Amino acid sequence: MVGESKKDKIRDMLKGIELYNPNNLTILLQYLDEQCADNHYDLEANLTILRLYQFRMNTDFSEEELDKDVVKKVIIKILLKALTALPNTDFILCKSLIHPSLLEDEPEPDDELKHVLTLHQSLETCNFEEFWKVLRTVPAVYLNITGFEDSIRKFICYVVKITYQTMRKDLLGKILGGLDETQLKYWIKVNDWEEKEPEYVFISNQEELIKSKNIKEKIEFDNVARVVAAYAKQ
Repeated sequence: MVGESKKDKIRDMLKGIELYNPNNLTILLQYLDEQCADNHYDLEANLTILRLYQFRMNTDFSEEELDKDVVKKVIIKILLKALTALPNTDFILCKSLIHPSLLEDEPEPDDELKHVLTLHQSLETCNFEEFWKVLRTVPAVYLNITGFEDSIRKFICYVVKITYQTMRKDLLGKILGGLDETQLKYWIKVNDWEEKEPEYVFISNQEELIKSKNIKEKIEFDNVARVVAAYAKQ
């Protein structure tokens, strides 16, 4: 895990003019690798990497100084970590800082950046079965991101919880990545769901999630007095 001294050093890098110091890039890249290995997440540090790449590519960029393929691999790691933060909008924020030239390049059939963008689209549109299908076509892309699959399952459970009252167990298993019976029971338990029937899972009572609000309007006495006086004259 990342020590406190390392975290303090990173925090100092994200202050003031240091935010744009290109000499910080090396340690920030090491920190990104530690996030992937240790299953922790620092959005601000990752955004700083993207800003530094964007700045260099807008100024003195050359193929010798900054290899596009290397940059893409770093960006892919950042985007995959951002996916683990759903339903937060971190992915969209990170994508907005990617230099346009990297997104405009004609993608190869095995383009990993395009692959990750497709994964995000599947999650955003709640096409979860398609997400797992696409994800596992190129497993090498995400296998170094510790806890990636479980982070996605937490997001899917969040969507299920706010959408469904009951769901078929077989469908729930599919959208959570093709889980077996034991794995599925674990996710049902951690979300406080219930197996009320052999084939169905009780998620929640959506009516209980809707709380009524009393709407109060503040009306000044002078305004009321004017209305009353106007009616009195009629």
